[in-house]
Amino acid sequence: MAECHDVALALHCPLGPIALAVCLQLDAVCQNAVIQEQSLGIHYNESNDILDYLVDPKVFEYVDGYVSIPNGPGLGIEINEEYVLERAKVGHQWRPPVWRHPDRSFAEW
Repeated sequence: MAECHDVALALHCPLGPIALAVCLQLDAVCQNAVIQEQSLGIHYNESNDILDYLVDPKVFEYVDGYVSIPNGPGLGIEINEEYVLERAKVGHQWRPPVWRHPDRSFAEW
């Protein structure tokens, strides 16, 4: 619908390598896609990064702010299943982090 109304598309993708691969595939076929958000190396990925879940992290290698659309089978990525199992033992916390300013007031992400 955004394309029909000449509205730009900027997909939101902080969740992981599968979500990023899906977003990039959508970007490739949407003429109105202008930018792709991603969370590679972002400050809240403290214990691991989304590239850690891939067999070949170079599939999301950015050069001058651009990344190629993965072109392998399926979504173009291969998940490191051993790493997924290892991280599953650690567990997860599905809550956003809370940041505060020096005066302890809430800060935005």
